Amino acid sequence: MGGGCAGLTTAHRLQRELQAELRAGRAEITVVEAAPYLTYRPLLAEVAAGSIDPRHVVVPLRRALADCRVLTARITRIDHARRLAWLAPSGGVEAELAYDELILTAGSVSRTRPIPGLAEHGLGFETVGEAVSLRNHVLDQLDLACSTRDPELRDAALTFVFVGGGYGGVGALAELEDMARQALRGYPNIQPGDLRWVLVEAGDRILTEADPALAEHALAQLRDRNVDIRLGTTLESAQHRVMALSDGSRFAARTLVWTAGVRPAPVLAATDLPLDEDGRVRCLGTLQVADADGRVLPGAWSAGDCAAVPAPGVGLEGAGCPPNAWHALAQGELLAENLLAAAAGRPPRPYRPEQTYASASLGLRRAVAHTRKGSLTGRRAWLLHRARTLRGLPSPERRVRVLADWVLGGLFAREAVSLASVEHPRAEFEAAACTPAEEG
Repeated sequence: MGGGCAGLTTAHRLQRELQAELRAGRAEITVVEAAPYLTYRPLLAEVAAGSIDPRHVVVPLRRALADCRVLTARITRIDHARRLAWLAPSGGVEAELAYDELILTAGSVSRTRPIPGLAEHGLGFETVGEAVSLRNHVLDQLDLACSTRDPELRDAALTFVFVGGGYGGVGALAELEDMARQALRGYPNIQPGDLRWVLVEAGDRILTEADPALAEHALAQLRDRNVDIRLGTTLESAQHRVMALSDGSRFAARTLVWTAGVRPAPVLAATDLPLDEDGRVRCLGTLQVADADGRVLPGAWSAGDCAAVPAPGVGLEGAGCPPNAWHALAQGELLAENLLAAAAGRPPRPYRPEQTYASASLGLRRAVAHTRKGSLTGRRAWLLHRARTLRGLPSPERRVRVLADWVLGGLFAREAVSLASVEHPRAEFEAAACTPAEEG
């Protein structure tokens, strides 16, 4: 269940190891995912900035898993005691699906709060569609500010608020700020100083998962670019596009991007599997689902954002691995290996991830990165960050396409044009169809 980084990696490894059995009909791997592709989220910020074609950060499941059965549907509930799941295809009738082994890699969704005005005016940043929509929206605001004579509307259009200072929020803000600054060459009546970028973070620092020194480097670089960073601050209201912050400030903004973390997929609550206090599936280090007492639940495995996998050296009740693509990819490989080992009567291995060093993009040719020898900034950090991100993309073909986008991006400037009309392709036709034709 789930075709994200953990699900695709697990299924791909099982497909490779069981190829003869799959083709002979002695085994079957079924992947259930609402979207027919994997979205590689570490590259969404560059999609929003126009550095990468949106199609190049998605991996088609049917092409990658040619020997698997891929079902484009949602799982609505799971009764593991009976080894049954219920599927709801788009526009179809709910159906039962029986299984022998359950691999739960349902991923996560945006973690939101009941803030007035957030649902009406907020923009998410978890999917390719949201990244493309955000790019179009930012460019639309520049068009609006360029053409309006209302100074209050102009100021609101040129104010961009991001809530959440994790990797997603920092990367999206930095890339879009860089893109918008370059786009101003086509807007002679808008100066770089007219743009206002605000980052709201509830914690006492940004990039809380990164090394403190790296986070400080990123904070300093963003503030050098006049990004208004509010630490220890929360968004209290966004009604009528007026941002009310917990520090007492209020200002109008037509762009509100919510990147304040994720929570496990809601479907987990519709299962009989043991969950922890955060709603994630309880797991042992071997990625086997376990109850609160650490007893293995036969036939159930989990990995990725939806799984509470103990961090190395920490017990079942301790802090788990953070939800990110790097852990999901590594856990997916181990899950497939452990499932095959258990089937052969061998003991499964616990999850012991390799030492990873964090990095974050801060726009074109700007980044911060942590290495064995310390921290890097600037162009060298940016090249290292891109190499690390490209290496994690689970598709050799997609890596080549992304690399080609980067090469072309070094030769030509980004296209600063909004294609918001593609989000509502029938709008113009509907308007024409509703207009009475003139009699000839």
